[in-house]
Amino acid sequence: MKKVTAFYMESCPHCRKAFKMIEELKLKNPQYSEIEIEYIDENKEVKIASTHDYYYVPTFYVDGVKMHEGVPTEEKIEKVLKEAMK
Repeated sequence: MKKVTAFYMESCPHCRKAFKMIEELKLKNPQYSEIEIEYIDENKEVKIASTHDYYYVPTFYVDGVKMHEGVPTEEKIEKVLKEAMK
């Protein structure tokens, strides 16, 4: 299973939406619950966030490769989870 890193901001409505989608997808496919996601608040972990190339949150990396940035859809979030399962 691949490592997933998610950059977010607490005040971001798109981030909350993406995280809700993750939980809903885990209910539909319990295998997704096995994926470990490291959540990094870019306002609290500025040094870590500054080492990654993104502009919008939420941003998801799978094994260091950017898979999604910005406004989430269920399809885009599921694509991240499927890539992590490979």
